[in-house]
Amino acid sequence: MKYKKKNIIPPAKTMRLRDNHSWDAPKGYKIFVAERGLVSFNIPDTWLLVKLEPHIEFNDAEPPDDDARISVSYWRNPPGVDWTGLPLGPLLEQSAQSSEMEILERTPIVPIKRDDLEVAWTQHKFMDPKEHREAYSRLAVARGFTVHVLITCDFWADDTKRIIPIWEEVIRSLQLDRVIADPTRGVIKH
Repeated sequence: MKYKKKNIIPPAKTMRLRDNHSWDAPKGYKIFVAERGLVSFNIPDTWLLVKLEPHIEFNDAEPPDDDARISVSYWRNPPGVDWTGLPLGPLLEQSAQSSEMEILERTPIVPIKRDDLEVAWTQHKFMDPKEHREAYSRLAVARGFTVHVLITCDFWADDTKRIIPIWEEVIRSLQLDRVIADPTRGVIKH
């Protein structure tokens, strides 16, 4: 793949996968993995990684021609702290209130409890001040055993039908706290 613009980040290192690797994503998706499995999820295979600092950002096209983006920030939990007594809903409300946009509509917080992690998400509708178009922002807070994650997905209202399945796949495939010793092989399955 050629990187036409300087704002698209090329892979730091290209490695050939082993023939018996265990990486598997649905058709049309690729797997993003940070810190050898601390955070991973599926992202459309056509989306571009455009930012690594201060957060990770994927866009559906090269900026400024993009119509949607998914941003991810994560923080390691201090060792020895039990976070289960702190509900994710208030954390999500607090992160959502830091928005500078005028919110037109908010959905109730949707909690998702899985055996391996907790997730809570909500959606905000707002008027983009530059484009004067209605847009949505979906925000999710997730917690694993050693990490908290904030995921946002911003998109135009007219792209809702296209973006909602992508959001659902990101949340469905989200995994935290895995250790992947050999990235050319993937997760060892027993």
